Order: sequence, then C-alpha cells, then structure tokens
Amino acid sequence: MFRLMLRAGMAAVLMLVASLAAAQPAFKVKDVFEVGPAVYVRALTIERAQNALWVGTSAGVHEVALGSGQLRRTFTRKEGLANEYVFAVAIDKQGYKWFGTNSGGASRYKDGKWKTFFPMHGLADYWVYAFDSQKDGTLWIGTWAGANRYDLATGKLTTYVKELVNEWVYGIAIDARDRVWFGTEGGVSMLDGKTWSAWTHKDGLGAPNVENLPFSTNTGLGTRSRHDLSVGVEGKATYNPNYVFSMLAAADGAIWAGTWGGGASRFDGKAWRNYTARDGLAANIVYAIVQAPDGALWFGTSNGVSRWDGKQWTTLREADGLPGPHVYAIAVAANGDAWVGTRKGVARIAR
Repeated sequence: MFRLMLRAGMAAVLMLVASLAAAQPAFKVKDVFEVGPAVYVRALTIERAQNALWVGTSAGVHEVALGSGQLRRTFTRKEGLANEYVFAVAIDKQGYKWFGTNSGGASRYKDGKWKTFFPMHGLADYWVYAFDSQKDGTLWIGTWAGANRYDLATGKLTTYVKELVNEWVYGIAIDARDRVWFGTEGGVSMLDGKTWSAWTHKDGLGAPNVENLPFSTNTGLGTRSRHDLSVGVEGKATYNPNYVFSMLAAADGAIWAGTWGGGASRFDGKAWRNYTARDGLAANIVYAIVQAPDGALWFGTSNGVSRWDGKQWTTLREADGLPGPHVYAIAVAANGDAWVGTRKGVARIAR
C-alpha cells in the first residue's frame, strides 16, 4: 500500500514538473530585420539609456529602436564613419559610441561629432575588433597588432603587443576584479593590473580535435598578409583551438572563450572546461558569447545560436527562422529578448 502511494506521489510530481515545463513557452524567432543579402552583421550593442540597439554591419552602422524595431539612423562614410565595415561597437562611460572598423581605425561619435583614431594618433592598428571598459571608464581596444589602453581623461593611447600571447586580438572582457582578458589568435591573455598571464590549448583551452578536422590558421575572418580569405568569406570546417573570437566575464566569476573548432571554454580560475556540439552547443566554432539578465548564456556559432541555463541547451538554426547559419553577434535586452546577427539580417528571439 505504501509503495503504491509512493509511486502515485512520484507520478504526480513528474506530471507537475512536465506541466510546468510545458507552460514555459519555448524560445522562437519572433522577428527578422533584413540588412541586405550580401551584408554581414558583425556587432550588436544595446544602449539602455536610449532603448536602442546599435547594429554594426559590413555596410555601415544602424541605430534601431528596441521597442518597435524601427530604424532611427544609419551611419556610413558619408556621415563620418571611417569605414563601413564595422566589427565592433561600444559605448564608453562618457556616452561616446565607438566603432571598430576593418582597415579604417576606430571612429568615435557623440552629439553629431565624429573623431577617428588611426595609428598616427597612437592606435595599434587600422583593423579594430573589440572594446571593453574598466570600472573607471578606461577603454580597451583590440586590434590586429596588439591592444590599446585609452585614458578617457587624457585621451592617451597606450599599446601592448609583446605582453600578449598573440598580437591579433579579437575579444576583450573585463571581470569583476577589473582584470582585462584578451582573446587572441594564439590563446588567452590576462592583465591583472601589474602582471600578465596566458593560456593556450596546452593549458586546456579548447576541446580536442575529435572529428580530426584539418588544422588551420586561415579561419575566414581574413587578414592583411598570411590569411588569404576576405572578411566576407565564411569559415570552413577546420580546427584551431588557440584561435579565440570572443571573451565573456560571467557573473559567477568564470571566464568564457569562444574558439575556432574547440567549442566554448570556461575557466574557473584553475582549469578550463570545454563545451562542444557533443554537449549540446550548436557548433564548435563560437563567434560570440553573452550573458542574459537571467544568467543564461547565449552562444553564436557557425551553425546557429544556443542558449544554456546551466542545465538545458536550446538551439535555433536557419531552419528555425534565423537569417543565416553563422551567428556573429548577440545582444540580450533587459526583457530577455536576444538579438542575433548573421549574414543578411538580425533576428529577435523571445519566448
């Protein structure tokens, strides 16, 4: 009798859990905003004060109203942008918008006024791929020839090259301790204010090459010399776990790195743990990693976008409504909506 009651009780609990799960709407592609069939969306940044989404593309920058999805403004060279191909967008502590361009340096904009930074002004390189700010507002800039530290008070640019594990910087993240993390073409570097540290695949960064993919340093983003693919060519199925596209300093203190073929790597301060397609990730080439207000992580990959809440993976692909398979950029709004950028457009994902 007791066993029957226990079984009945367990069945009721399982039914309740199932009903609660069913009551929670699934994430779906709700809207798609086209930017052009041959245009790539490489950067997405939310400006909460203006309820705006800044969209960096290979044909200029758009400011979009988050609530309505309406286009507010478009910036190209005609308006003052140094180069239309934009790989990074950031907003600093003073409210300036920064645009990292492909071969055009870094453009800064505020209240109708533009200023562009070139190597002649102290910028490390003309190719700019990443930004992030420290607590005091100090802006860090990732380029193809090292990283810059920009002092907002003095306007001074300081360049770091030899200190990095590799000079080709694609991602920057600043953690709660104000340490600066750099994702490069040769691994991850970190500056704690005084000391530099570095990690590579030998230290656990990036999953093993279980699919036996060909090793390649030519990943498709394109560079000035030793890479022969243009910035408009999507990458092939190759493997280079040291090649880090994106960095995230998560709320729990962990550091995440998105690699080329090695999946997403999580560093807890002691060791790296790698998450791949075998764990539930959409693909092992990870272009973007962001954290939502609810703590869930979103990963932009070469075959869709994945959301991970620490227990469950949810993946959306082109067949689910994404404009394209390669998800290069993600931004999550305060209401939990995820905006993802691909070739051809931006998709809004929500429950």
